[in-house]
Amino acid sequence: MSSLKPYPYNKTAQDPRLKWVERVSFLLDEQFRIPGTSFRFGLDPVMNLVPFIGDLPGFLLSAALVLTMAKNGASSKLVVLMAINIVLDATVGAIPVIGQIFDFFYKANTRNMRLLREHYLEGKHSGSGKNTLLLAILILAGLLVLVIWLVIKLFQAIGGWF
Repeated sequence: MSSLKPYPYNKTAQDPRLKWVERVSFLLDEQFRIPGTSFRFGLDPVMNLVPFIGDLPGFLLSAALVLTMAKNGASSKLVVLMAINIVLDATVGAIPVIGQIFDFFYKANTRNMRLLREHYLEGKHSGSGKNTLLLAILILAGLLVLVIWLVIKLFQAIGGWF
């Protein structure tokens, strides 16, 4: 189950220009509830059930939400954190089977709205996003090296079978 709580879109937006951001975010991640449970999901994981192209609409809508927040005064650090959320969601979501399951539990837009509320209401995530971006790039580069190494080991093991 998701530890993130759904948010009522009409109570947290202070700025009327951002109300649509909350509405779309809620629609993508929290719109539906499985009866008898507290588990919620939105259109994003449902769209992702379509092979290959299912991640694209959710990614584009999420990117539009982040761009809107950036245009309305979100700090660069906040924008970087939000971008990391949507890139992670789209990247892992693109992996067959694992990605579809992941999309039901990792709610990038809900996480981004929580980050936005923390930024505006608690003053968190202020400042430059350069260090955060640099750390994300280093982690991704490390993961890329690890994946390449695993693929090489896999081919070596397969080559040993013949």
